[in-house]
Amino acid sequence: MQKKLESIVVRWLLAGLIALSASGIARADNIVDALSSARLGDTPQLVDLLKRGVSPDTVDEQGNSLLMLAAREGQVPTVKALLGYKPKVSHRNQAGDSALMLATLRGDGEMVELLLEAGAQFDHDGWTPLIYAAFEGHLALVERFLALGANVNALAPNGSNALMFAGRNGHLPVVARLLKTDIDLEQQNDRGFTAETWALSNKNTDIADLINKERARRGAQPPSLTIEIK
Repeated sequence: MQKKLESIVVRWLLAGLIALSASGIARADNIVDALSSARLGDTPQLVDLLKRGVSPDTVDEQGNSLLMLAAREGQVPTVKALLGYKPKVSHRNQAGDSALMLATLRGDGEMVELLLEAGAQFDHDGWTPLIYAAFEGHLALVERFLALGANVNALAPNGSNALMFAGRNGHLPVVARLLKTDIDLEQQNDRGFTAETWALSNKNTDIADLINKERARRGAQPPSLTIEIK
């Protein structure tokens, strides 16, 4: 009798372990499927997985959340569905990017509006949506973030502001718009460039002239060009 009971207990434990193992595999598969669904815009599959218990804040190995993956790929219907499950809208990955920042890089105005309406943060440390918009020359998004009151003097990790990136990359309309704000013309990055000298170093002389005219209007002296040689 004792041996029979022991045998039953052993079989019960083994069955439990097998069930737990299978459940773990299923959960792992669900996470992979959810990440893929978000990236590819398979909204029905993703919603089904969310209903079955997959967290809306699931992330991949780089810290990209489901929302970030969908936003990065421009999957508007998927993002709308995800927002119904209250994910962390301002989550940032290992590189410091958020869903809003990735949508801004794409110049995806519709996605940006969706995320802003959901409460996405647009001012924070490090790279910001405004800096990304200026970097890529997305004037409409620069206007949008300025209208929201974004900090024009926010700095990227290398010490550059939005004007400096716009000037470096030759985005004249963005530079002209930013010069209408109180953005710092004298800010220097970790290589010693200001907006004007960085524009000059990239042969964007029209932008450098525009910045110089604004400097004169403000009554400031032009900076000297300093180029770091490595």
